[in-house]
Amino acid sequence: MTLDPISRSARILVVDDEPANVTLLNAVLTGAGYTAVRCCTDPREAVRLHQDNRFDLILLDIRMPGMDGFAVMERLAPLHKDDFLPVIVLTAQDDRETRRRALSLGARDFVTKPFSMDEVLLRVRNELEVRALHQSLEERVRARTQELLQTQHEVLRRLGRAGEYRDNETGTHVMRMAHSCRLLALAAGLGKTHAENIFQASQMHDIGKIGIPDSVLLKPGRLEADEWEIMKRHVAISGEILSNPTSELLKLARVIALTHHEKYDGSGYPKGLAGDEIPIEGRIAAICDVFDALTSERPYKSAWTVDEAMTFLRTNAGIMHDPRLVTLFEGILPKVVALRERFAD
Repeated sequence: MTLDPISRSARILVVDDEPANVTLLNAVLTGAGYTAVRCCTDPREAVRLHQDNRFDLILLDIRMPGMDGFAVMERLAPLHKDDFLPVIVLTAQDDRETRRRALSLGARDFVTKPFSMDEVLLRVRNELEVRALHQSLEERVRARTQELLQTQHEVLRRLGRAGEYRDNETGTHVMRMAHSCRLLALAAGLGKTHAENIFQASQMHDIGKIGIPDSVLLKPGRLEADEWEIMKRHVAISGEILSNPTSELLKLARVIALTHHEKYDGSGYPKGLAGDEIPIEGRIAAICDVFDALTSERPYKSAWTVDEAMTFLRTNAGIMHDPRLVTLFEGILPKVVALRERFAD
């Protein structure tokens, strides 16, 4: 039997409490050209070896003292939550219950004692081929999933910037705000994955601005009461644009869009949520959005200094904003300020 280079280097573990069986299988496998065969007669040692080496295939005896093959498979199963358990069972038991239980624990195939050496080699080869195909498919699925995720992120970025271009021709506010959200989420202990999702989703926080008339959005002065009511509609428009989301990322984008204008004391809009009623993603976005808006020049205002904006946040901690998050924001302020150079208007 001719082996390809990948099969030849496959890591194989033989586990049997009978030294004669181990010696025989080792000789057969190495004689066929397999170069990475290891053997043991202690099932407890087999568990440790697989934890350290992640073998491509395990030839596992069922009837062993101390810990039988079923117990070994139970110990190994948590290591293969995203993969199948690479086990061929070695057994002198040919009864239906033994096979049923082994299969239920994840065994892929059986070799019945006494061994037929040709059968052993064929089953080993077949199982290694199946595992290689499985791994290839998994890699293709991961690559495709990553490609789709990157496409989704790109769409979010472009739509977010499209909304921002209405009153900021460079569209850089949305990038500074989103990066600030990621920094604050990390400081708040939300974890890298959650922070990354907030970074992506927060770029859509003001997409509803595309539905606000220029006469209100770009007015170079204070808005009248009726104009302010029109401006506030951008939150509902955002919610409508992001309605019925099918992905977790778009669900998060909708949460941020609908809640980043709520205030900690309950005086915000659109629902008057207060304190922890406001999702933490919305509370994070509110701080980062306000800070960047205050320190940016707009048709209706001059840019505030960083100190002035930070004083505003401190003064309104517990009123507009979550006081704990304001304190954390101050701790990352140098990184936030650095974003103004990276994404200058």
